[in-house]
Amino acid sequence: MIPNSLTIAGVDPSGGAGILADIKAMSALGAYGTAVIAALTAQNTQGVTGIQAVPAEFVAAQIDTLFADVRIDAVKIGMLGQQSVTRAVAERMMHWKPAHLVLDPVMIAKSGDARLGRSAIHELRESLVPQSTMITPNLPEAGVLLDARPAETVKEMRHMAERLRRLLADDGHRWVFLKGGHLPGNETIDVLHDGDKMIELPGTRIATRNTHGTGCTLSAALAALLPQCATVPEAAQRAKAYLVAAIAWAGELEVGSGHGPVHHFHALWSGANRL
Repeated sequence: MIPNSLTIAGVDPSGGAGILADIKAMSALGAYGTAVIAALTAQNTQGVTGIQAVPAEFVAAQIDTLFADVRIDAVKIGMLGQQSVTRAVAERMMHWKPAHLVLDPVMIAKSGDARLGRSAIHELRESLVPQSTMITPNLPEAGVLLDARPAETVKEMRHMAERLRRLLADDGHRWVFLKGGHLPGNETIDVLHDGDKMIELPGTRIATRNTHGTGCTLSAALAALLPQCATVPEAAQRAKAYLVAAIAWAGELEVGSGHGPVHHFHALWSGANRL
């Protein structure tokens, strides 16, 4: 059965991040992608010049209308922007209770600028994080969630993953996928933790400017793969392998003059199956 995956996030007109990137990743990995638009941006590969909020009531209406008709097997939540939108999404997720809820806590841009205000961060931490089945923060975002400095070593990442796991509900299997892309050096080790098992996912940094939307792509890949895989670690490993290949082949694209997008369809274009 082909899974139906939903992304609730913002729109990046350049296609490298947000909903457009999510739909590409879901499609490339064998899921049917659906979307609820939570925010609009004026954005290209060089940066964001404006953000326009979508009314919380309309975001909720999009969710309810979709779930009333379409079987949703997994949800990925990305940029929500406002406290009211975050609260509305949390309430609708609590109502519909999707089997897989992947939260990418988009709070800090690559420039270091904050994407969420204090009230929205509090709402995210209190209402969305606990009900998520997986959260995928990078190290700066994990620091914000825990009100702590970002981890600088793998050992510190393991401790941070344990603290993050305590923010999630205790019922059932819930996971932290802590991304180590901000670690110094050439290794990009991610940590996967469910409160019991601590799994390290090794990686090597790829020298490229084409890293726009990597967090969006990973969380969308997880939403596509979790319904298709027997275990969460299998889905995590496949999602990371997909992202690494998408970064490695991103040089085939010519999109913008800043941080370009990853190549979501690297295995389908140019007639080569690279996975």
